[in-house]
Amino acid sequence: MPNVILRREGSVATLHVDRAAKMNALDRATLEELRDAIAELARMPSPVVVVSTAGDRVFVAGADIEAMSKMGLEEARRFSELGHATFDALEALPSVVVAVVQGPALGGGCELALACDLVIAGDRARFGQPETNLGLIPGFGGCARLLRRVGPALARELVYSGRLLSAEEARIAGVVNRVVPQTDLATEAAAMADGMAKRPPLALARAKAALAAAESSDARTAARVEIEAFAGLFALEDTREGLQAFLGKRPPTFSGR
Repeated sequence: MPNVILRREGSVATLHVDRAAKMNALDRATLEELRDAIAELARMPSPVVVVSTAGDRVFVAGADIEAMSKMGLEEARRFSELGHATFDALEALPSVVVAVVQGPALGGGCELALACDLVIAGDRARFGQPETNLGLIPGFGGCARLLRRVGPALARELVYSGRLLSAEEARIAGVVNRVVPQTDLATEAAAMADGMAKRPPLALARAKAALAAAESSDARTAARVEIEAFAGLFALEDTREGLQAFLGKRPPTFSGR
């Protein structure tokens, strides 16, 4: 049975990690399946991608500790490189990517959530990078993404101490967009995904590119990316539709063209 299942319903695709017997821990095989599913999404993009996991106890418990305990230096380097490549590819999707976190997102699980655009969490969720408790550090991009998301002071504290954040603490810190009661998580996540799917997908993709440039580039480069993304939208049907719908005081109907 595969550990990663890719489904698509209308404009929403779901990447579902199903390794519940191992608390959805990420071993090499699971990361490879996730990488391959992301590559498939990149070839046939959906406006919205939902990242979810099996079971109700945990989102992703982290990287597979049993597998890591048997690694030497070179194997550990390749494992980290695979994690970076997989989460970089997820972050680079033009789609809006929504993580649905139903329980603890620890280590590699927190890194997976940080590679998503939006995070909706149940009130039992927990977030953290506890790798230093094992004599390790985050290895799948967590240091950089956590620092960008919460700022250097809190990122250092969390990585050095291994302290976990509650769902509400994670929302205040900027890791999570919305916290909902556990019993409402599936309904609220579906509503968030459906709402994003009704928005103009090409505008969302270009907004994502402009935001990424603003986060990682110098101000001049980021401004140029934003200018070109803004101007390019005026060649699209969706932009004309949005403008005309506003002027006509009617709801827009976006086609993705």
